[in-house]
Amino acid sequence: MGRTAELKRTTKETDISIKIALDGEGKSQIDTGIGFFNHMLEGFAKHGFFDLAVSVKGDLDVDGHHTVEDTGIVLGTAIKDAVGDKKGIRRYGYFILPMDDALALCAVDLCGRPYLQFDCQFPSELTGDFDTALVKEFFYAVSYSAAMNIHIRMLSGENSHHMIEAVFKAFAKALDMAVSYDERISDVLSTKGSL
Repeated sequence: MGRTAELKRTTKETDISIKIALDGEGKSQIDTGIGFFNHMLEGFAKHGFFDLAVSVKGDLDVDGHHTVEDTGIVLGTAIKDAVGDKKGIRRYGYFILPMDDALALCAVDLCGRPYLQFDCQFPSELTGDFDTALVKEFFYAVSYSAAMNIHIRMLSGENSHHMIEAVFKAFAKALDMAVSYDERISDVLSTKGSL
């Protein structure tokens, strides 16, 4: 069966259903109502080898903020639930991902403490119909709902599409490393004995 989680969250602003399998094949079925955001979540699933289903009905007549932020909240919670007790996992993950002009670094720690360090400046305000300022909002929401440290840094880049895509894929690769098992770890990787 593997490590899976399925969540639903409904507010006056969004109605979200997410299902994730951490030990998947990278299959995805994504519908957020925002084309570029769909593309980013598809890339996250593919490059992290996560099976991911996301269905979002949001107040896009207002803007994309609630849709993107609330998706981050539910996805982060789903990741936390799917990881479970963290016994045997590496806990830390990192990746530097190139995509044409863009070079993105992401490092994560599944430590049980939320923290986001986000050092990215995107040249354009929009990529398709996606507000590039929402990238930070998404990762902030994931960090806090998953209770994980996420550090993201754009090392170089000129094209906002490439830069954002590099960030999502680097996060996928870093998270895949962090949730993977290491046979040398019999309990949790912490001197405290819990995470």
